Amino acid sequence: MQTIEIDRVDRKILAFLQENGRASNLELAEAAGLSPAQCHRRHRRLEEMGLIARYETRLAPARLDLNVVAFILVSMEKGHIRDLSKFTGLVLQMPEVLECYAITGDFDFVVKVIARDLKGLSNLLIDKVMRMPGVDGVRSIVCLEEFKCTSSLPLPE
Repeated sequence: MQTIEIDRVDRKILAFLQENGRASNLELAEAAGLSPAQCHRRHRRLEEMGLIARYETRLAPARLDLNVVAFILVSMEKGHIRDLSKFTGLVLQMPEVLECYAITGDFDFVVKVIARDLKGLSNLLIDKVMRMPGVDGVRSIVCLEEFKCTSSLPLPE
């Protein structure tokens, strides 16, 4: 994969958008020190280059009565490579799953989930995750307090 070169102005635009996804072109142009027309062209170019993956709205989980965040460590049965695609396919369909990564070490996947309460987490684990094809074992880690949660990336100098 080739490295994409961006300049100081591109970094200003990307940094501002990471924190202000709903910014108007005028606000973005002011933050970047450009005219609105120049800013619009650069913004569109950054999108076309694939540097901007998507725009999203971040909701407040507690306001939606979603109070438990947990990380589930999943180990798959050895020799069941066919079940990996079934597992990942099911994970992609689960709205409770916020993130899922294949990992190294004693477990095969780490899955970040959200639930209303501990009973909801228990139901998710027992009724869904533990019943998925190829799952050999799970270990859950419940988050007690969130100190930082962001999708903003550090931008190169």
